[in-house]
Amino acid sequence: MSHGHHDLGHNPGSGGMSGRCPQCGRGKMFDGYLTVKDRCEVCGLDYSFADSGDGPAVFVILIVGFVIVGLALFVEIAYQPPYWVHAVLWLPLLLVLGLGLLRMLKGWMIAQQYRHKAAEGRLDKD
Repeated sequence: MSHGHHDLGHNPGSGGMSGRCPQCGRGKMFDGYLTVKDRCEVCGLDYSFADSGDGPAVFVILIVGFVIVGLALFVEIAYQPPYWVHAVLWLPLLLVLGLGLLRMLKGWMIAQQYRHKAAEGRLDKD
């Protein structure tokens, strides 16, 4: 007994962090690194509802900032290295953590919008 494209053995809304379609879990959500596609090439889900705004960036800044500042303070207090060592340690880590988390959180937030049927400025008409 088939229920269309929903009967794929997939938990809707769980594909976001992996960059997959929140409806079918198979299609790619991103066209490039952070650009969201117009629609899923597998199930046809229209991604026009997806507007993650600045939410993912704010979380990434807070999380990555907390981690890197904590580690930098620890290294400074424990070893007191020259400043160039801090640059060599923290700039690559900042880029890797920042860009990696940004894509994951953007995908997750879009999946949550899909799951909770959130969209911009809609009024329910009875």
